[in-house]
Amino acid sequence: MIKKTIHWIEKTEEWLLVVLLFSMIAIASSQVILRNIFDMGLMWGDGSVRVLLLWVAMFGAMVASRNDEHIRIDLIGRIIPETYRKRYAMICYLFTAFVLGVFSVSSAEFVYFEYLDQTKAFGRVPAWMCELIMPMGAFTMCVRYMRLGLVRV
Repeated sequence: MIKKTIHWIEKTEEWLLVVLLFSMIAIASSQVILRNIFDMGLMWGDGSVRVLLLWVAMFGAMVASRNDEHIRIDLIGRIIPETYRKRYAMICYLFTAFVLGVFSVSSAEFVYFEYLDQTKAFGRVPAWMCELIMPMGAFTMCVRYMRLGLVRV
């Protein structure tokens, strides 16, 4: 049951990433065509592309984090002896989880303050709704890296 749920969540993440990326490309392309050919554009186009970029980046990071496929610059991990690599990997995973936890809490506070200020992202869409992906994505990645640090190593 748990494996099926995790599999469903992973597939949902992948499909959302594809849909968001396609939407971002479609809106940006239509903006270019509308501006260059018809000398007009969508009033909400630029703002929505910025928001979609944030969502695509966070979903892409979430997909990469679930299998430990993030880009890493790891010189120390390559030069330390084999006997210490697992312990070093555990420290790196847990430090990453800590940083993501701090980011999750900080971004949740940011979203809350945006909610209090009633800032608009574009049109009538509140900014806090567009920024919700930051604490949700950071928390998801934090949990995944904690699991990598505590279970995988």
